[in-house]
Amino acid sequence: MEYTVQKLGLLAGISTRTLRYYDEIGILKPARINSSGYRIYGRAEVDTLQQILFYRELGVSLENIKEIITAPNFDGSKALREHRQKLVDKRKQLDLLITNVDKTINLIEGKITMTDKEKFAGFKQKMIADNEKKYGQEIRAKYGDDRVDQSNKKIKDMTEEQYAQVENLGASVIDMLKAALATGDPAGDLAQKTADLHRQWLSFYWASYSKEAHAGIAQMYVDDERFTAYYDKEQPGAAAFLRDAILIYTGMDGLSVENKST
Repeated sequence: MEYTVQKLGLLAGISTRTLRYYDEIGILKPARINSSGYRIYGRAEVDTLQQILFYRELGVSLENIKEIITAPNFDGSKALREHRQKLVDKRKQLDLLITNVDKTINLIEGKITMTDKEKFAGFKQKMIADNEKKYGQEIRAKYGDDRVDQSNKKIKDMTEEQYAQVENLGASVIDMLKAALATGDPAGDLAQKTADLHRQWLSFYWASYSKEAHAGIAQMYVDDERFTAYYDKEQPGAAAFLRDAILIYTGMDGLSVENKST
């Protein structure tokens, strides 16, 4: 069966403007243009659109989706299995949060008692889910699934005291970074103390620490605009300054992170 832009948009629940944009950026070209100048989509394009919408639901950028589905070794069946597993994982996360909310409602209404550990579990799971949605693809591509899964497990196993400590450390990194940035010296005492606090903060999330990975994360703060915006929101240049301080702290200054880690 073939579809015009309007019919395919109705079928998929997206706007015709979106489909035209997908054509413009080369992520979903029509099968042909008919004699009236209308875009016509066939079965292959419908299947590709399904893949695109799956990836969008998982928070993958259009740029990365294009790279994935246009790769010579792209396997549609394998991609669907991966989609399914991620959706199952997402459902588990939502089920846990729903259960936690239900328990909390019952607790407030005096129907049950609830341990502090039970209250806390849902929030940790939400943190993991939010991190996966925002940064999961990039982090997994850079460091591998095993390391990310180990990090998520470490978060799940955190006690309330450890969680409070890591939150305090995160705030301390930002505060000290502001003071260090004012000195303008990434090799200075304040900047190096900031880098050390950052190491301590990361160590709560990582199964094991390495200077190479620390330097890689620091570089990502500059390469990825989302991380840069987080650190630069109060003081422009903070992300780059933190990166420089960490590269000095880890002994990676003057060398590319890629070359040093190989």
